[in-house]
Amino acid sequence: MHTILEVRGLYKRFGQQEVLRDISFSVGPGEIIGYIGPNGAGKSTTVKIILGLLEADAGEVLLKGQAIDPADSTYKRMIGYVPETAALYDTLTLREYIHFTGKLYGLSAEQINSRSLPMLEIMDLDDSLDKRLGAFSKGMRQKTLIITSLLHNPDVLFWDEPLNGLDANSVLVIKEIMARLAAQGKTIFYSSHIMETVEKLSQRILLLNEGRILADGTLQQIRGNTDVSLETFFNEVTGFTEHAELADRFVAAVTGQTVSTVSGSGSGEAAQ
Repeated sequence: MHTILEVRGLYKRFGQQEVLRDISFSVGPGEIIGYIGPNGAGKSTTVKIILGLLEADAGEVLLKGQAIDPADSTYKRMIGYVPETAALYDTLTLREYIHFTGKLYGLSAEQINSRSLPMLEIMDLDDSLDKRLGAFSKGMRQKTLIITSLLHNPDVLFWDEPLNGLDANSVLVIKEIMARLAAQGKTIFYSSHIMETVEKLSQRILLLNEGRILADGTLQQIRGNTDVSLETFFNEVTGFTEHAELADRFVAAVTGQTVSTVSGSGSGEAAQ
C-alpha cells in the first residue's frame, strides 16, 4: 500500500513551550485513524501544520510524495477539514455558504449543485437552503461543516469531533458514510474525546501526549496481550488515574457528604 500522507520530524514551539517533539507518521489510502490525546497534546497543532495554517519549526509534511507549500493552495484541495469548533458566516444562507465554499475550492456552480443537493437532502437540510446560518441548531451547523468538507471530493479528511450535536439517526448515517468513504480510498483522521466511538470506528490509533506519539497501531497492537478498552489504555498511557477520586470529591461537594461516605456508599446512595 502506497503512502498518501507522510509527516517527518515535526517540531513546534510557542514561546518556551515545546508543543510538538519529533512527530512522525505515514498513512495510506483507505485508513480510518483515531487521532487522540489529552487537551494540549499537540493534535490540533499537527493538523494546522498539515493544513498550512501553521509553520513548523522543523520537519516536513508530504502529500502524495510532494512536500506541501503553504503558499500553494493546490494541495489544500486534497484535504477536507471539520474543526471541533468553527465560526460560520451567520449572515449567509446555507445556499450562499455552500456556493462560497465550493468556489474557494475552484468548483463551478453546476458542480456545487450536483454534489451538494443530494447530500443536503440526505442530511435533511434541503428545506433550509435559504435560511441564514445564524438560525441553525448545533446539529444543523455540524451537518453543514461535514458537507462542505466533502464538497471538493478530498483524498484526506480531518474530522475533529464530527458527531457533536448530531441526533442518533444522523450519527448512524455519518458512521456508515465514513466506512464507505474509507472503502473508496479516502483517508480519515477521526479525533474525539469519546474513546468508545474512536475504538469502534478506527482501524488504527495514533495517541499523542505532551507533543510526542506514544502509541501507533491497531488497538490490539498497542494494548498488547491485554483486553483493556481504549479508554483504559488511554488513561494509563497518559497518566490520568485519579478520575474516581475526583468524582468522589465532586459528588461530596454537591451532596455535602464526606469523600469517604461518597466512595463507600455507591453511586445510588450517594445521589440520595
